[in-house]
Amino acid sequence: MSDADDGPRSDEAPLHGVGPWEGPWPDDARLDPELLEHGDRRNVVDRYRYWRHEAIVADLDARRHPFHVAIENWQHDLNIGSVVRTANAFLASAVHIVGNRRWNRRGAMVTDRYQHLRHHPTVEDLAAWATEAGLPVIGIDNLPGSVPLETYALPRECVLVFGQESVGLSDAVREVAVATVAIAQYGSTRSINAGAAAAIAMHAWVGRHGDIAAGHG
Repeated sequence: MSDADDGPRSDEAPLHGVGPWEGPWPDDARLDPELLEHGDRRNVVDRYRYWRHEAIVADLDARRHPFHVAIENWQHDLNIGSVVRTANAFLASAVHIVGNRRWNRRGAMVTDRYQHLRHHPTVEDLAAWATEAGLPVIGIDNLPGSVPLETYALPRECVLVFGQESVGLSDAVREVAVATVAIAQYGSTRSINAGAAAAIAMHAWVGRHGDIAAGHG
């Protein structure tokens, strides 16, 4: 939590969740006695109600998808929280913050507590990590020479990289990426929000490689 810069954070969501446990006390090591006693108002799906934080992360780790997400953070991009939240929803292996270590976590809606995060000071550091892990780097940006995301065969194991809201992908990312793909657009704006682009790209990965039935269970 040392990287947070938006003040105190809480799992409290008064309109959601469940109250104190009713009935015989359950014998399940995954459950948190304090949550059972006082209720669980966290932003988690129902299957994880009353579960300990560590138990939730362990269960997610057993099911994570083999794609990673990276976002450049040279100018304190406010979209990072949204990207982290979406990465959690699509169960990405990890989110990589490239550039400035500090980022505004408010938009993550506490999902960063359940999502693995890594920091890379430079694009070169990210590229070295990806090479060692055997993962191709794929840039997502509406740039000259980009290929359509809609027809590109996203690899099952890869790193999807997103640039800053204002300037898009840096030249450094374009140099190390095996491909740069663009999302189809038809209106007057030259680009879409970086957080929205990340959600579209991750969903494209799910459409190609994900267990659709499991995502709607």
